[in-house]
Amino acid sequence: MAMTLDEALQRYPGAKTYRSGDSEELNGELIELMRSGRKTATCAAPEEFADDPESYPEVGRIDIALDWNGNPAMATRTLSIEKIGFSRMDEARVPAQGEFKDLEDWRNGYRAYYQRQGSFDPNMILIYERFEVVEDFAAKEPT
Repeated sequence: MAMTLDEALQRYPGAKTYRSGDSEELNGELIELMRSGRKTATCAAPEEFADDPESYPEVGRIDIALDWNGNPAMATRTLSIEKIGFSRMDEARVPAQGEFKDLEDWRNGYRAYYQRQGSFDPNMILIYERFEVVEDFAAKEPT
């Protein structure tokens, strides 16, 4: 039986929830990359936390990643956070994000993502977050 959001939040007190991607397809792709261990980092614009400042990533906190329908997919722990300008992203930080072939692919992907949001700026600052999967709620045993 799948874990409910209430059960996940009880298991991880203080956890915040987040949903990756801006479409069901992208959300599913990102969750699978996280499950496989290929995605251990992500980027977000600080403005994405304006409506809920407490959801801003915090080193050491465990949060709940949601699927597109709002169901808990996994628990993740933030390992590190750094602010970096979009134009200053480098090749070394790309592989941990999982879904990009190289820096050019990363730039194209994030440019398109933030253009869809209406917020792209080549000088924008991003939060580069490293994380680990603590528990995959689809797995029989905690990871």
